[in-house]
Amino acid sequence: MDSQPPDLPDDIATLRAELTLARAQLADDAATIARQNLEIAKLKRQIYGPRSERTARLLDQMELELEELEAAATEDEIAAERAAAKSTNVAPFTRKRPSRQPFPEHLPRERVVIPAPTTCKCCGGTRLRKLGETVTETLEVIPRQWKVIQNVREKMTCRDCETISEPPAPFHVTPRGWAGPNLLAMLFFEKFGQHQPLNRQAERYGREGVPFAVSTLADQVGAGCAVLEPLLRRVEVHVLAAERLHGDDTTVPVLAKGKTVTGRCWVYVRDDRPFGGRAPPAAMFYYSRDRGGEHVAAHLASWSGLFQADAYSGYNKLYAAERTPGLILEAACWAHARRPFFALADIEASARRKAEGKMAAPISPLALEIVRRMDRLFEIERGINGRSADERRAVRQELSRPLVDELENRMRAERPKLSRGSDLAKAMDYMLKRWPAFTRFLDDGRICLSNNAAERGLRGIALGRKSWLFAGSDRGGDRAAAMYSLIVTALCRARHNALYAARRTMPSGLVFPRFLADGRVVGSA
Repeated sequence: MDSQPPDLPDDIATLRAELTLARAQLADDAATIARQNLEIAKLKRQIYGPRSERTARLLDQMELELEELEAAATEDEIAAERAAAKSTNVAPFTRKRPSRQPFPEHLPRERVVIPAPTTCKCCGGTRLRKLGETVTETLEVIPRQWKVIQNVREKMTCRDCETISEPPAPFHVTPRGWAGPNLLAMLFFEKFGQHQPLNRQAERYGREGVPFAVSTLADQVGAGCAVLEPLLRRVEVHVLAAERLHGDDTTVPVLAKGKTVTGRCWVYVRDDRPFGGRAPPAAMFYYSRDRGGEHVAAHLASWSGLFQADAYSGYNKLYAAERTPGLILEAACWAHARRPFFALADIEASARRKAEGKMAAPISPLALEIVRRMDRLFEIERGINGRSADERRAVRQELSRPLVDELENRMRAERPKLSRGSDLAKAMDYMLKRWPAFTRFLDDGRICLSNNAAERGLRGIALGRKSWLFAGSDRGGDRAAAMYSLIVTALCRARHNALYAARRTMPSGLVFPRFLADGRVVGSA
């Protein structure tokens, strides 16, 4: 039986409306199919990706697990010793370690003779003669050269009362330490700053003629973390004393039973330089096993002020009006909001794909327009970076507010014309739903336009994941967060000296810092 055609409207206007509706539905279906194909391709890559050298990777995992256990054991040992020292009812605890081998004979020795006493500590006599000497060897490293420093303590005996005396033993950074401060600094920075696990460091040192066991290096890492704990607490107090903080987090693979789980590393950066603050910049890192909002609440439990971060839902409870001990105001990141628009307006990427014979991605004229409007805001921010909060606010009220108002009107006018599932609509909704947080910088000169300060702090972790593969344990994640805090704080200070050493005054009277040539510094110091 022949099927009857559907009833069609008689007037042309209705037909055109129906055709427009059908085209919109087809476009939405095509976008949905493309999005699903992209997700399928990503999943296939994860499932059927290359699996070569799995045995070698498994050995690396076991080495790293051993490294973390050794460091944790030494850290706990020092804590036990401290507790025993405070109480007379607790017996001291000492780990059983294999006997340490002497330093290689081929290493040069440098004798540092500590002056002997000139008077007897018992009777005060001056008739002393040398009885012998005690040599304490400390391994030290100079770039491209190893050496053993021999601290010689001469023993003196009194001819009057036969009392033997000698100077006290030299100070070591770590208890029972044999490694010099430069060697310890290199060991820590290589592991946490250059992302070189201890097993790889041990292999390199062995090739240089100084063999180490991984457990020996891990012992120093655990001891060093325990010794640096007071300094870490000072950094934490300094960071949480700020009026404004940058916050962000990133993933950290963590070794579990037969698999790895995804932990999180959180960073909070104090950087008052954009509004002329004199306090030195610093960063505080924390580790957690998951991304629950309760971790953020615990980190900032006693803090209130301005918080610059992305739109992670775990931060929402921080912005509650009834929060104690005080209110936290959200300041959104314009650089984060700009990225999806830029992806839809990336002319260079589209041209590159076309040159490679691939299908070029369509360029959205509206997205390109929005990106250009945002870039004008960032250009204004470069001119006022480093000025006082009042000066920044005055410039923003005069130059930035009209641009922000025009951008808001443009997006609110165009948003109803877009389908709900389009990428451009999602990018607009991300901003429009949080518009008060995005515009708060106009009324407060302390706020930066972007959260790049926190993202720069996490860059090292993102770069290092391919080297160290994962954290060996939760304790290892905590130690890594502590060392990242100290290392990134030091790097922030070094970057501050490099960026602000040379300033020049422009004809407009604004002070312009010399930014990095690769454009990493945008909207903040």
